[in-house]
Amino acid sequence: MTTAKSTRNEDWSEAARRLAAGEARLVGLWGDGAEVRMAISTGGPGLEFLRYACDAGAYPSVGAAHAPAIRLERAIADLNGLKAEGAPDARPWLDHGRWPVRHPLGDGSPAAGGEPERYAFLTAEGAGLHQIPVGPVHAGIIEPGHFRFHASGETVVRLEERFGYAHKGVERLMTGADLRRGAELAARVSGDSTVAYQIAFARAVEQALGFAAPRRANWLRALMAEIERVANHLGDIGAICNDASFALMHAHTGALRELALRAADHAFGHRLMMDRIAPGGVDVDLDRDKRAALREMVATIRERFPRLVELYDNTASLQDRTVGAGRLSLELAERFGCGGVIGRASGRDFDARRDCAYSPYDELRFETPVQREGDVNARVWLRVREVEESLRLISQILDRLPIGPIFAQPQPATSPGEGWALIEGFRGDVFVHVRLGDDGRVARCHLRDPSWFQWPLLEAAIEGNIVADFPLCNKSFNCSYSGCDL
Repeated sequence: MTTAKSTRNEDWSEAARRLAAGEARLVGLWGDGAEVRMAISTGGPGLEFLRYACDAGAYPSVGAAHAPAIRLERAIADLNGLKAEGAPDARPWLDHGRWPVRHPLGDGSPAAGGEPERYAFLTAEGAGLHQIPVGPVHAGIIEPGHFRFHASGETVVRLEERFGYAHKGVERLMTGADLRRGAELAARVSGDSTVAYQIAFARAVEQALGFAAPRRANWLRALMAEIERVANHLGDIGAICNDASFALMHAHTGALRELALRAADHAFGHRLMMDRIAPGGVDVDLDRDKRAALREMVATIRERFPRLVELYDNTASLQDRTVGAGRLSLELAERFGCGGVIGRASGRDFDARRDCAYSPYDELRFETPVQREGDVNARVWLRVREVEESLRLISQILDRLPIGPIFAQPQPATSPGEGWALIEGFRGDVFVHVRLGDDGRVARCHLRDPSWFQWPLLEAAIEGNIVADFPLCNKSFNCSYSGCDL
């Protein structure tokens, strides 16, 4: 259960010191009414929660000591109107000056109107430097985001990102929602991670209610999560190769991804498996025909995928683009608590399925691949190994799927309760914290995408590379815009 406690200034500052010293990892930082809350991990499956009452609308900055908190503090200022005292960056993050209200999770006062202030990008100094603005509208069909390059010739000296263009007010819409509506909103935070968010929200609510979903439901949730992982990794492998001008890989991995999506549609009634998971269990069961279709999907990918891996490995012109490009150090990955493919490709060995041991992964056999080089090539190979491992997990789940009900109606809350979940999505660890009111509805729900701690590392990884390699590095990270825009 959540064990949040009111925190004195010195306790809050001590937590920030521990984070800066590497003694703990920041999992989440968010506003809740007139409080700021923080979740940190010191290893093991549990989390430590702290609460700071902002009596004067302010709290001591965590970002002043620990850089991964900076963007989260900027989001708190925009959404809740709570100021991080001593923060190294007080610029707005999500609010571009176009919202009809200010601080929608705080006082919700009307916005002043008029033209917004010009955003002050960071500068870089040196002879011959020039700026290259890219986005927020891009040439490809991708989410909106602005990238501001400072370059010396073709070499990137500084990259700064600006997001918020896909803000949709998810956390405000969550307030007062019933549990079914909350699950629907969670599923739409980032569409390619819809299963991971649905599982995280459901488990957080179930913990808040002191309720456990049926065993078969948990296994079906994991099955959906592994199909989601396979489909997204296949798409990413091809897209990375496409950005290195090797379209053949893109075509073939795209065909395999389509197989996974069609199998998901046949088995669960939706290509992305959206709105199939809710607090209490899942809405769709598997019959013999659906299980056979999933086995056929696994067999087909297992047959075709190794030849594509061999093609990647034996194409020297492709290796010339991926090896050594966009290198991320283990030190930075550790400092930012960077999860998923990006962290593991740099040697950070963390997997919420294993390290948090939630059902049914505590009963399944699987390995967590790790690479050390931290470049684009390492991130490709990490995805390759994770596809192979997820196919094995899908087979295991289908072979051992327990019998029983798939849904049990949770008992309504009779008093306020809180719960949390940390789930391994295809990008990394998805964190959800939920606070329920005594009416059983969502009083506050915070949803933290792994990309919050990955986007800043792209800025570091691209330095010293040429501008033309940015699409390749960016795709190898494949962070979510929508997941951070909320």
